Amino acid sequence: MQKFTKEMVDDYADKLLIGLTEEENKMVLDEFEIIDKTIDLINEIPNIDKVEPMTHALDDFQYELREDVAEESTPIDDLLANCDDFSNRQVEVPRVVG
Repeated sequence: MQKFTKEMVDDYADKLLIGLTEEENKMVLDEFEIIDKTIDLINEIPNIDKVEPMTHALDDFQYELREDVAEESTPIDDLLANCDDFSNRQVEVPRVVG
């Protein structure tokens, strides 16, 4: 199994546009080490490969779909009254990326 390296963490952080300090990088690597050790412990459980994967935490989980009923919605002008800035019935927000 390939272990995470400082360079890998820095590369992923750069791709996600969240530059990390040396301290933050070490914290991430320490967390991955804990995760790796936990996975190793799980893999040591006898016959773990024979356990069927779960699709839900509760084995008796059931759900009911409700009837799709159209309801009256709030008028757009009432909603826009709560906005600081809007144009052509669209909310304007500050640009946050590039």
